[in-house]
Amino acid sequence: MAAHVLDNPVWHSLTTQHAGLALTAEGAARYPAEIVPFAGVGEPTARAADQLTSLIDDAESVFVVGLAPAPPPGLILESKKPVLQMVCTGRPPEVPGPPVRAMTAADTPDMVALTDLVFPGFFRPRTLDMGAYFGIHDGSRLAAMAGERMRLDGFQELSAVCTHPAYTGRGYAQRLLSILSNSAYDRGFTPFLHVYADNARAIGVYRRTGFTDRATLPFWALHQ
Repeated sequence: MAAHVLDNPVWHSLTTQHAGLALTAEGAARYPAEIVPFAGVGEPTARAADQLTSLIDDAESVFVVGLAPAPPPGLILESKKPVLQMVCTGRPPEVPGPPVRAMTAADTPDMVALTDLVFPGFFRPRTLDMGAYFGIHDGSRLAAMAGERMRLDGFQELSAVCTHPAYTGRGYAQRLLSILSNSAYDRGFTPFLHVYADNARAIGVYRRTGFTDRATLPFWALHQ
């Protein structure tokens, strides 16, 4: 049976809907470092590993979801905490709450600061190039945000779902996810997301918003 595209989401994103953002070598591809530190290979071969190495600077780490090659000499493939991949099963009802607005490049410093409270290093200066991001503000403070990351044929990943610690428990994440999920369905994409498999609180929020477990995938860091 052929593997599902969601078993290797970075590769299929970079070779379909996000091909215009991709840095590629034969059998390997990555996003530019200023967008997100993710890379993928089409097959777990030594050739693909060598090609992926040619796309990585000496001092950086890239992250691989699901399928990963054996590391070539000089690089380490470090196993990180596995991620649970969840898929939305249908249009969620819109969750009432405060106003939501689209984020722009001018909001990038606030977005990086907020995401660094939850998952430092994954949101970059050009992450907004990947898709739409929305935020909820309390005055000038960014209280919560969420947006679109990987996009592959038929599927849209939702990511950067985070709420400032002073605003948790108010349903902001569910409100943002409902808006983003319905927007994805409007454009013909099924929403999906990734969350660390041990993050019970976040998983509960996602399940209440209509996401169900699809698979637990290995998560790797490739570095010197």
